[in-house]
Amino acid sequence: MSGNRDGATTPGADWDVLAASFDDEPDHGLRDADVRRAWAARLASWLPGRPGDVLDLGCGTGSLSLLAAEQGHRVTGVDLSPAMVELARTKLAGRDAVFLAGDAAAPPVGEQRFDAVLVRHVLWTLPDPGRALRHWRQLLRPGGRLVLVEGVWGSVAPVGIPADRLTALLDPLAGRTRVERLSDDPSLWGREVTDERYAVVATYG
Repeated sequence: MSGNRDGATTPGADWDVLAASFDDEPDHGLRDADVRRAWAARLASWLPGRPGDVLDLGCGTGSLSLLAAEQGHRVTGVDLSPAMVELARTKLAGRDAVFLAGDAAAPPVGEQRFDAVLVRHVLWTLPDPGRALRHWRQLLRPGGRLVLVEGVWGSVAPVGIPADRLTALLDPLAGRTRVERLSDDPSLWGREVTDERYAVVATYG
C-alpha cells in the first residue's frame, strides 16, 4: 500500500487503525482534481491500452484501482489490511472489481491471469523483493507487464529501494524495462518533492 507523508510505508504499522485517515494524503485519496488527473494520465500510459485484467497489490483504499476501473480494466485488489479492503470495496461499489485480504508478496490469486500487476510503494518493505518479483512475473499472461512505483524517502535515514537496484532485480526476468522519473512532477504528490520517486514498467513476452 502507499505510504506516509514522505511517500513510504511504515513496516509494522497497524493499517487497520490507519485506514480511516489513509486517504487524507493527496496521492492516496486522489481527492484533488489535479492530483487525480495526474495519476490517471500516468496510469493510462503504464497499463495496457486495451481493457484487461489488472492486479493491484497493496491496493490500500483502492484509489489506483478506481482509476484503472474507470479506464475499462477489470481489477483485482489485494491488501493485508481487512479495513483497507472494505474501504476499497465501498469505493469501487458497482465497478468490475474484486478485493481480497492477503499478502502482496504471495497474493491469493492464480498464475497467468493478469495483463498487468500494479504495485505502489510495497516492494521495498518486503523481506525478499527478488522473490516477490519472480512470483509476480508468474501471475502475468504472455505480453503482460509489471508496473512498479517506488522510491527512496528521507534524508537522515533514507528508506526505500533505488531505481538501479530494482532494475537489477528485474534483469534476470528478461523483460523490456523502462524507468520513469516521478520526483519532478509535483502534481502527482500535491506538493514539490526532492527525494527519489519513480516508476518501472517491465513488459514480458
